[in-house]
Amino acid sequence: MINVIKSEYLKYKRTFTKKLILMAPLLFILIALPQKLFMLANYLRPWQLLLNQIYNWWPLIFIPLGMALFAALLELQERKAGNYRNIRVHNVSPSFIWIGKVIVMAIYSLLSTLVLIVAIIISGLITAGADIPWGKIFAGGFTIWLTALALIPLQLWMAAWKGTFASMALGFLGMITGVIAAPESYWIYIPWSWSIRLMCPIIGVHPNGIPLKASDSLMDTSVIPAGIALSLATLIIFTVITALWFNRREAR
Repeated sequence: MINVIKSEYLKYKRTFTKKLILMAPLLFILIALPQKLFMLANYLRPWQLLLNQIYNWWPLIFIPLGMALFAALLELQERKAGNYRNIRVHNVSPSFIWIGKVIVMAIYSLLSTLVLIVAIIISGLITAGADIPWGKIFAGGFTIWLTALALIPLQLWMAAWKGTFASMALGFLGMITGVIAAPESYWIYIPWSWSIRLMCPIIGVHPNGIPLKASDSLMDTSVIPAGIALSLATLIIFTVITALWFNRREAR
């Protein structure tokens, strides 16, 4: 299994896909610089406003659409590389190949999260000044990463089954349903809403971008461990189901 993961990782090491995943978080630095240029003299943008903006946009837009695009690009790259001929040449289990892809996507999304955290810190130093809220920055970034893992096998499956357009369509639909479901009681049934919902108590921001009051019901911290546990359990379930589907497809 380790060799499969290494093979999958090396396959995309020098591709545009990796560059895109790692460069996307840097967009927030480009957002911060113009803000600083147009600010009044001696005025610093508070860290809270910066975190509200970034940790609202990242799970709302970049996670659903980014995961969809990432999965679609991996599938396109695989088809260009021979459309899974290595399975037949090296007699590798299709299920192992699939699980390896899920793990590699998780690794790359973790690297993207680390770049995002660095981008937040740099953006904050530019626009917000000292007293960096380390706890919120790391808690927000890694919670979004953990709760987005369940989307990986789902988006990979759609890309492998129906192609790029279907993967992007699923991501777009997830983005819409995620933001609608996040403040509602049924958020737990919509995987795309998990990251958005958990940012409410961690950062103190409503899915619509408005800061929350401490008394708001969305500030309930009990959803954090529940959401993370649910995401990890769903990741395992989705990975097993889609791996079995991929194994049957390639065995034909």
